[in-house]
Amino acid sequence: MVLFENEQAIALEKPAGLSMATRPSDPGAAARVIRTLLDASGDSRDGGDLRLVHRLDLGTSGVVLLAKGDAAHRVIADAFATRRVIKTYRALVWGTPRPAQGMWEEALGRDREDGRRMEARTDGKPARTRYALLRPAGPLADLRLQPETGRTHQIRVHAAAHGHPIAGDDLYGGGALWTRAEDASARRVLAAVARPLLHAERVEVAEAGLRAAAPLPTDYVRVLEGLADPPKGQ
Repeated sequence: MVLFENEQAIALEKPAGLSMATRPSDPGAAARVIRTLLDASGDSRDGGDLRLVHRLDLGTSGVVLLAKGDAAHRVIADAFATRRVIKTYRALVWGTPRPAQGMWEEALGRDREDGRRMEARTDGKPARTRYALLRPAGPLADLRLQPETGRTHQIRVHAAAHGHPIAGDDLYGGGALWTRAEDASARRVLAAVARPLLHAERVEVAEAGLRAAAPLPTDYVRVLEGLADPPKGQ
């Protein structure tokens, strides 16, 4: 789905499971990622003038920005680099954070034992994630998060470091916890989770006149509704 478009950029909805990985040794990788994003959005344009601005993890859904040409890419990339972009995420995490809103500020670095992972480290790079509880959902909590820095896996690591790994996140301890759910119906809902339930909900870039939002994906809504308390009186 095309979420937003102006002369500077286009915002697309990335589905979970679509890889945005590229390698410097493969100069055609970025073009293939762009083509895959366009195809997934049902957009048939050539895409030759589009440039990747940022990336989402394989399992993360939501808003992705593509700049139109090199000049627009420089403007938007600079806004990302200097933290002038407002990024808002949603996540379903295990447990309920206390207090209900605040800031997670652990510095992050590469895990010394597993190169796929990041970890909270005193000698890592500064990282800040603002969080707010929207609602509890059985053993989970629905959070809105705004990362003020852009470290690799930042939200996933911060949530796990505070004892609230994202549901379905095998890499950071949130994958098998569904077995601990006391309610059988909750276990069935959670057992069907096939990826980290993290969603890039909104991106705003003032310099590019850009404000894009992506609706919650079906799997996220299914879990949220499946774990919601029934109406009173039922």
